[in-house]
Amino acid sequence: MSAPLLEVSDLEISATGPLVHGVGFRVDAGEAVGIVGESGSGKSLTLRAVIDLLPRGVRVTGGEVALNGRAAMVFQDPLAALDPLMSIGAQLWEVCRTAGGLDRAAALARSHELLRIVHLPDPERRWKHLPGQLSGGQRQRVVLAIALATNPQILLCDEPTTALDVTVQRQILDLLAELRRELSVALLFVSHDLAVVADVCSRVIVMSAGRVVEEGSVAQILSAPRHPYTKMLLGAVLPIPPMDAVAALAAPGELS
Repeated sequence: MSAPLLEVSDLEISATGPLVHGVGFRVDAGEAVGIVGESGSGKSLTLRAVIDLLPRGVRVTGGEVALNGRAAMVFQDPLAALDPLMSIGAQLWEVCRTAGGLDRAAALARSHELLRIVHLPDPERRWKHLPGQLSGGQRQRVVLAIALATNPQILLCDEPTTALDVTVQRQILDLLAELRRELSVALLFVSHDLAVVADVCSRVIVMSAGRVVEEGSVAQILSAPRHPYTKMLLGAVLPIPPMDAVAALAAPGELS
């Protein structure tokens, strides 16, 4: 078996006390793995530990993270991830120059190409726009383009669709699937929403209180969860009511 692209072994993260306990998993090249759990479960800290982006005062106190390739982060809030006073084109161009080692002209061409790859509408015109002039979905496409400018083998996605409405969320999930397919990039995707993780990933890691409580394929986790916490997460997903029930609620005279 070839070496994994990312291997986390017995990871321990602490601040004033322990936050993540003995977490271990692997991500192979081209694979899409999800980490799911409620707020405070340790999933985002685990993700950030991969590229040493832990918050101030939080540190890795044990275990090992072996990253055998280049990783790039896609953050939850694209507005906070971008410089509000610099055009999105200039920010992307700068990353193409520094991370890609390109000259000025090549970096300009590459930045336009990346904006097209992430399907930003009218990229030549929006190249000069500030982040505040774009919609949330457009900003997240820019953040994805900046991540791709580093030529990563794995994208670390920290709840990248949480701040978006459902229509735009669907578009970003489809884009991630396309990038994985076309560029052979692996995904480590963190979310509190098991339905979103199941949509984009083939394997799921379930975390609770800083520990991995279950891991398996999407099919196994959805159809035969073993841990009570996983069953609770599945039970928290609101089902879509049958259409006859919706029609009855909408019928005139039913509401007092």
